[in-house]
Amino acid sequence: MPKTISNKNNLQVLYEDNHLLIVNKRPGDIVQGDKTGDKPLSDIVKEYIAEKYNKPGAVYLGVVHRLDRPTSGIVVFARTSKALPRLNKLFANKEAQKTYWAVVQDQPATQSDTLIHWLKRNPKQNKSYAYKNEVPDSKKAVLDYKLIKKLDNYYLLEIDLHTGRHHQIRSQLSNIGSIIKGDLKYGANRSNKDGSIHLHARKLTFIHPIKKEPLTIVAPPPPDAIWDACL
Repeated sequence: MPKTISNKNNLQVLYEDNHLLIVNKRPGDIVQGDKTGDKPLSDIVKEYIAEKYNKPGAVYLGVVHRLDRPTSGIVVFARTSKALPRLNKLFANKEAQKTYWAVVQDQPATQSDTLIHWLKRNPKQNKSYAYKNEVPDSKKAVLDYKLIKKLDNYYLLEIDLHTGRHHQIRSQLSNIGSIIKGDLKYGANRSNKDGSIHLHARKLTFIHPIKKEPLTIVAPPPPDAIWDACL
């Protein structure tokens, strides 16, 4: 079971060794600092390392990838300069298998499918638009989904990503009419009270960059009635 460290930030650590630290991000946390000035998860992790290992001075921490602010789930950090470039290469080469859970308002037309779109990002809106055919400045986006549970009013999809585009899952699911619960930006009829969306980075499988052993991490979703019903 994941352990929650009893520090002031209630950081949920899923895996930790000399080279890696993997945490379960809460919805609302930002992975790296941005224009909001809010305290990023990277700083919280550095504080955790400094406190646990009594490290004086600056703590080394490499940010390997990000999750959208309203999304929850697995985030990987590198604790050494040896691990960071290897992790960056691993993620860039799509050698990490990412599985997400999404709770959607409307059931997809088919129980499972491969979605292929061309996504075009609009930086001013911080939004990506999905097209069936290639358009200028668009990038190919591919994912597999399957319906794994029917809830009273929603549907739980499991998604395997083949590409890692900006807002890919949110945009592609919205395009087929299966909008993620709480995702106002992509067409949800109402927001979640805490500003989250029901998208969760559930599982990550990759080869440890130093130990060269397979590693599979599974993150429990945030505690709420809808997520609890999915388990």
